[in-house]
Amino acid sequence: MAKKPVLVVMAAGMGSRYGGLKQIDPVGSQGEAILDYSIYDAHRAGFDTVVIIIKEAIQKDFMETVGKRLQKAPVEIRYAYQELDNLPEGYTVPAGRTKPWGTSHAVLCAAEAIDGAPFAVINADDYYGTSAFKVIYDYLSATTDPYGYCMVGYELSKTVTDNGSVARGICVTDGNGYLTGITERTRIEKYDGGIHFTEDGATFTELAPQTTVSMNMWGFMPSFLEEIRSRFSAFLDTALVENPMKGEFFLPLPVAQVIQEGKATVKVLTSPDKWFGVTYAADKPMVVAALRKMTEEGKYPDGLWG
Repeated sequence: MAKKPVLVVMAAGMGSRYGGLKQIDPVGSQGEAILDYSIYDAHRAGFDTVVIIIKEAIQKDFMETVGKRLQKAPVEIRYAYQELDNLPEGYTVPAGRTKPWGTSHAVLCAAEAIDGAPFAVINADDYYGTSAFKVIYDYLSATTDPYGYCMVGYELSKTVTDNGSVARGICVTDGNGYLTGITERTRIEKYDGGIHFTEDGATFTELAPQTTVSMNMWGFMPSFLEEIRSRFSAFLDTALVENPMKGEFFLPLPVAQVIQEGKATVKVLTSPDKWFGVTYAADKPMVVAALRKMTEEGKYPDGLWG
């Protein structure tokens, strides 16, 4: 019997633009963090097991806040730890580096806890909406293709902030709704006339509001773990020379590689929900207000875990 999909929550990032541990910052009426809402929505969609990736450095703070609350959640919580020195044999951490190795490395660190199941991956500090968890759970539950992956795409206009620039993966799809590529744009901004991006701070290019973007909500079969494991050393060989302090092994890189090699397909699922997140500290009041409104409307109970 096939294993049920599990949810993997990446909560080990540093939150440099936000200025703190936004993974555990309270936004709900009873002190809940955004990831509490994601786990609540995921459970309603069918997920029974959640793997949370953190760092040893934040373990105490995390367990005393989020971890304590999640003891009441009706799901199995497993923890995995993303540490800088979790590297292939023969590699060492460059002196002075503190930045994690990126989202692909985070998922690789969770391989044991995933335990051979299909899995969805999300960011801890992004609110994805109820429908996104339902479509990704249903896809992972139904697919029999060991290389049949998926992602949930969002309309760009529903993922930008009023408080600065954001980085988004612009998705390119074929006529059947399968991903053919992702172009990372690191400075996308709203302005009075719409949305645009810049690479040099001087030249701006317009982006259509309905453009499909990735918010790091992926669905993978167990085969993907071996794909990133086999590609990590090649990434390190380049990064340790070109960008030893900040080079990161982001999920879109191995995804693009397996697509280009014809090894895997990635179905682009869609969600009508609006994304909420705390890229900047100034985003928090908007997120708090949005969650309060949804609670008042009955979408969430006042106190997720009773």
